[in-house]
Amino acid sequence: MSTENESKLNHLLSTQPLGVVLSSAWLADQGYSLDLQKRYKRSQWFDSIGTGALIRHSDQVDYLGGIYALQSQLGLSVHPAGKTALSMQGKAHYLELATKSVQLFGGKDDSLPLWFKKRDWGVSVDCKLTSFLPPELGLVEMQHKGFKVRVSSPARAVMECLYLAPKSQPLLEVFELMEGLNNLRPASVQKLLEGCTSVKVKRLFIYLADKAGHEWLSYINLDKVDLGSGKRSIVNDGVYVSKYQITVPKELEAVHE
Repeated sequence: MSTENESKLNHLLSTQPLGVVLSSAWLADQGYSLDLQKRYKRSQWFDSIGTGALIRHSDQVDYLGGIYALQSQLGLSVHPAGKTALSMQGKAHYLELATKSVQLFGGKDDSLPLWFKKRDWGVSVDCKLTSFLPPELGLVEMQHKGFKVRVSSPARAVMECLYLAPKSQPLLEVFELMEGLNNLRPASVQKLLEGCTSVKVKRLFIYLADKAGHEWLSYINLDKVDLGSGKRSIVNDGVYVSKYQITVPKELEAVHE
């Protein structure tokens, strides 16, 4: 290997953290041609994990190492979301910690690369692509191994749970999650509610916060939040809550009565 290529390799190894995926397209943009990448693979510096993606030889890379590449190299807004994000931040104590499934959300124009979709990450990965919330709003950076990934803040994560409810996320469980969020910052909740385009999510979020008796709700200016008009039936055969014009499960409305 030429001295120039060796110094490029050393630069790559010293600047990129362990435990992450390296996108071939991103590497090419950084000056590492596909031909050079092939040489690195032949020399066993890197292993291929599918078309368009490399990892260091014998490196242990989990799904968050893949998320790092999606966010930092490919510019996608895909992130750990919903219950997964809450669990990562210690806000879902009663949930099974050794979870076998991971919830991701991304923008409706995002497209997961094949290498990410086909890779066996050791967990089942469900990714929902939707733009009911602005992609950059309500995300927080979290350290994992030697790198950082952006994940949903607790308020955004609950909204993502509500987006999935009630079809694939029980509302009673979301209420239990909401009960633990007694110290949300009103300013960040306000921005999320104003930026959210789902009337169902906004009404349910405010209803659950009210039901949980959270003090921060009194600081939210609901005049600035578009809650739509008319009734919304969230479930069939439920209980109608006139204050929020929604029909919710009987067992949820019965809590704290």
